[in-house]
Amino acid sequence: MESLIAAVREQEEAARFLAWPGDFDLDRGDHVEEVHLASGAALEGFAGDGAGGTYFFCGQGGEERPILYADSEGGAALVAVGLPELVRLLLVVPWWRDCRAFTDEESRELVAEYLEDMPDLVALRDRAAAALGLGLPDQAEVLARLREVATRWGEDFVLILTPEGHPYEPLFAP
Repeated sequence: MESLIAAVREQEEAARFLAWPGDFDLDRGDHVEEVHLASGAALEGFAGDGAGGTYFFCGQGGEERPILYADSEGGAALVAVGLPELVRLLLVVPWWRDCRAFTDEESRELVAEYLEDMPDLVALRDRAAAALGLGLPDQAEVLARLREVATRWGEDFVLILTPEGHPYEPLFAP
């Protein structure tokens, strides 16, 4: 099976959607600060966003590894288990960082704002998913999974600012 990273790089329409509104760029994998996981597991930056945040693969393996997101303000959260799950999150709920309550209602309010600026959002998303060969769950399912991963599993993926030795703050409260 071809890697999903390679597929994103090859599928221009999908890469464009992931870049915006997904705010996900495979060319921004370097984090601005030296960090490590408290567990000592491997940490590999592979993508970033326009505000200086970084997506990291955690542990050993390939694209199936857990993915931690660290923003540039000292916050971090486990956001997906495997790259397909992260890409689905970015396709279905690209405004996930603003869904602090993980509710469908909160997300509907945010989607309305995005649709004002990008009326063809759903069509573009669906074409990007098709180009990558990904089926899309509904928004409530994606948000429930984000809540589960970020608040239940995230305790095992504490990001430490290496020079100072203190942990990043959780992006989402349990």
